[in-house]
Amino acid sequence: MNLQTRVVNILTKPASEWPVIAAEPSDVSGLYRNYIAMLAAIPAVCTFLGLTVIGVPFSAALVAGIMSYVSTLASVYIAALIIEKLAPNFDSSGDTAQALKLVAYASTPVWIAGVLHLVPLLGILTILALLYAIYLFYLGVAPVMKTPHDKVLPYMVVSAVVVVVVTVCLQFLLTTLSGAALFGGAAVGASGF
Repeated sequence: MNLQTRVVNILTKPASEWPVIAAEPSDVSGLYRNYIAMLAAIPAVCTFLGLTVIGVPFSAALVAGIMSYVSTLASVYIAALIIEKLAPNFDSSGDTAQALKLVAYASTPVWIAGVLHLVPLLGILTILALLYAIYLFYLGVAPVMKTPHDKVLPYMVVSAVVVVVVTVCLQFLLTTLSGAALFGGAAVGASGF
């Protein structure tokens, strides 16, 4: 299925799209190449452009965009690994590719809403997209991870808590590294080297 069709289907008719997604053969590299890498670039590029428009120095905006992209790519994979490892605790099954499908396709509205980062003050509206992503995740857990209906909600809640903690830690680490790179680069530039 092409990218545009999948995006439209997961956003407009998720209940019928999740069983299709669950049955599709796929692997981690294919999901990254054909879906995740392209859609995850939307918020990163829009963050960069939005920051440059409001006057943030080019290098700082570029680092912010790159860190946003790297963090998204890493977070999606880490979330998939967590979901895969938690699966047996909730009578669920699925490999890394299945868990990655669940995370990636449920993240679609957040990535599409990334265009709001063109105007940094509108970025807060991505919360609405996040709420829809949670709903998509809820709909996808049963068909993709073969989760019994009575275990969907607990599986989703535990996964969400663990993923949020890991994502916050990853964001903190990347922010620290990018800040060090910016300030280190500024010090080097100021010294004339």
